[in-house]
Amino acid sequence: MGTPTCCKSPGQLDNPGFFLLRALFLLLSCRHVSSQCKILRCNSEYVAATLNLRGGGRAGAVCDALRSYSRCTRRTARTCRGDLAYHSAVHGIEDLMIQNNCSKDGPTSPPRPRPPAPGHQGFQSLDMCDYEKSFLYKHGQPPSYQHCAAFGDPHIRTFQHDFHTCRVEGSWPLLDNDYLFVQATSSPVAKGSNATVTSKLTIIFKNMKECIDQKVYQAEIDNLPAAFEDGSVNGGERPGGSSLAIRERSPGRHVEIRAAYIGTTIAVRQAGRQLSFAIRAAEEVARAFPAEQDLQLCVGGCPRSQRLSRSPRGRLPAETARALCKEKLPVEDVYFQSCVFDVVTSGDANFTMAAHGALEDARVFLPDAEKLHIFQAGASGPRGSASLLLLLLLLASALWAGLLHF
Repeated sequence: MGTPTCCKSPGQLDNPGFFLLRALFLLLSCRHVSSQCKILRCNSEYVAATLNLRGGGRAGAVCDALRSYSRCTRRTARTCRGDLAYHSAVHGIEDLMIQNNCSKDGPTSPPRPRPPAPGHQGFQSLDMCDYEKSFLYKHGQPPSYQHCAAFGDPHIRTFQHDFHTCRVEGSWPLLDNDYLFVQATSSPVAKGSNATVTSKLTIIFKNMKECIDQKVYQAEIDNLPAAFEDGSVNGGERPGGSSLAIRERSPGRHVEIRAAYIGTTIAVRQAGRQLSFAIRAAEEVARAFPAEQDLQLCVGGCPRSQRLSRSPRGRLPAETARALCKEKLPVEDVYFQSCVFDVVTSGDANFTMAAHGALEDARVFLPDAEKLHIFQAGASGPRGSASLLLLLLLLASALWAGLLHF
């Protein structure tokens, strides 16, 4: 069987970027690798070894890198048996060695230095406190990310792209995992209303010995500080303290907290008389909690008893609210629907900014741009119910057709 199309050699090229391009094909086009097979690590090491090759002496250095690449694939051969990316890499190495007249025996590229263990004297390199760099080194590919948001009424967009409108009066956890605790406190949007808004946010970055001291951030309506509760703006005096940092994007209106040591960025905003929260978190960080810790609005959404339908009654006519929201949100997705709900319920046109800010955060934080907009009609319900109904209809049609034929 020939080399798979996705990883075929592009042929003999004189372009200095050819060697890097070939490795990137292997690294990016053939990514579906089992957790035991370490071929992606071999690919990434080859990319790193050839990334800066320029000018004279390049051929010898490329051959050294290819021999190292070949040795790496042999070491992982047993666990990669039958893996498409592995076999593509092996064929690719053979092609490249022929094209560059490389002998199979000879010097190899020096190994990349490994990140020192926590507590090691060389820990000043801070690799342990750069999540993306550490993940890429270990796995040969960038980490996956997830996005969650809470804004307006509040409306919750979960990590799984479910969307709920909630009443949740009082304090509720948005996140509670090994690294982060985020709690939102809600109060009624208007006297006698079932709808609520987030009036306070508490975010705790849990102690991580190698990188940061525990840090607490608190925001309330009209008090959006650009510092942690202890007055600091970073993770403290530990070697990785700078891997947690807070900055003010818009005074009193928008704060961003970057936690590079866990691959996470958080945005806190105030729009009108409510706070909003948005997060982009590395997938393994978002999932780092025990099974019994199931009450997290970012993970499971609002409890069913706390969900509201988006059929608002309030202080402004729906058509007026729709016109106001349309100015900021031309696409009639769930952000637009949430905007209409909030403006009708509160009578406050500033709530258009809450939905608009949440959409802008999603535009920045979502790893998959195609999932930016969510379209959902009527009350929020379990995702996939429409698909289930369609499946039932198809089954019923098939059964009916079978009976008629019989």
